[in-house]
Amino acid sequence: MDTDETKGAINETIGKVQDVVGSVTDDAGAQLAGKAKELSGKAQEVYGQATEQLRQTTAENPLITLAVVGLAGFLLGALFKRANRDSINYDDVPPTRGRRY
Repeated sequence: MDTDETKGAINETIGKVQDVVGSVTDDAGAQLAGKAKELSGKAQEVYGQATEQLRQTTAENPLITLAVVGLAGFLLGALFKRANRDSINYDDVPPTRGRRY
């Protein structure tokens, strides 16, 4: 179990306890804080599980991981190049002679 998973489970439990205490004492603020802490803990636990799964997958299949990362880099580069090209207004650029740098 990853540390994020452990911290998430602990925060989720604390949030549940805080929610119950808020219900018993009719304190809406404590109840809301408990629900928020519970959701935060659940999100942290899911994040921990995802990172652990990612670590395991990259350790088992390093070449596939490298291919996926390379493809993602290529696609992001193409996307940003296109966005940059679309944002340039060539009407304001004076004509040049010879080489363009």
